[in-house]
Amino acid sequence: MCSPLVQETVLRRLSRRNFLRLAGVSAASIGLAACAVPELPKQTAPAQESPQGTPTYSFSRVVDLTHTLWPTFPTFGGTQNYEEEVLFTFEKDGFNMKRWLLVEHTGTHMDAPIHFSANGWSADQIPVANLVGPLAIIDIRKKAQENPDAQLTPDDIKTWESQHGPLPAKGIVAMYSGWEEFVKSDKFRNADENGVMHFPGFHVEAVQFLLEERDIVGIVVDTLSLDYGPSTTFDTHYAWLPENRWGMENVANLGELPPKGAILVAGGPTIQGATGGPSRVIALV
Repeated sequence: MCSPLVQETVLRRLSRRNFLRLAGVSAASIGLAACAVPELPKQTAPAQESPQGTPTYSFSRVVDLTHTLWPTFPTFGGTQNYEEEVLFTFEKDGFNMKRWLLVEHTGTHMDAPIHFSANGWSADQIPVANLVGPLAIIDIRKKAQENPDAQLTPDDIKTWESQHGPLPAKGIVAMYSGWEEFVKSDKFRNADENGVMHFPGFHVEAVQFLLEERDIVGIVVDTLSLDYGPSTTFDTHYAWLPENRWGMENVANLGELPPKGAILVAGGPTIQGATGGPSRVIALV
């Protein structure tokens, strides 16, 4: 998620931060498919502790939560973020190779903490243990069908917990709006005549609840942004990412998974200093 609007918002926040510093006030840091494989043999009992203290899990199915990236994949800013150049071909050179030119925040991609933080982790600095965890999928499709500006709220989280129990420790929470259905059409951005986009996202109060009341390391959306489409202040990004939490945008195939019980593996980029980047996201069921 990246556009001139984001840059303008960041500059406003930086200006305000400088004012608060001069006034001696402390401020928070800010900044700028389904692919099911055949049944696999069971590994170990679910969520046991290994001798080293690392959780181990059982699974029999793998689901790909990643959209294939193509040059005109929908983007937050509405511009093409991905180009490729053929450098070598098998017919001419005996091997194939391309060069990519892309914006980090394109396709199914990670938002690393540093994306909206002055001092947060870059994508390569996120501890790998924080990229694997039990997945809770909160289904807000009904709300999203009735209102494209629907947001996942603390009430949605509490409703999920009333049905499935407490959110798992060191877990990952996904918003399932069904928006991936529109990924190959203009409705994925769903911009109105004034250019304002309309799609679901996490309400800032929901991520504040996750930060204060639950032990969650990452959040996932099947839309273009962690914030809902009309946002101009990106409150959810600013609340979540500076706490060294990560987000994943434009995921696919959440409907192939149960609300509880899957393990998510977030294959974020290991590029030095990356603010995010295209990622391979998979679920183990």
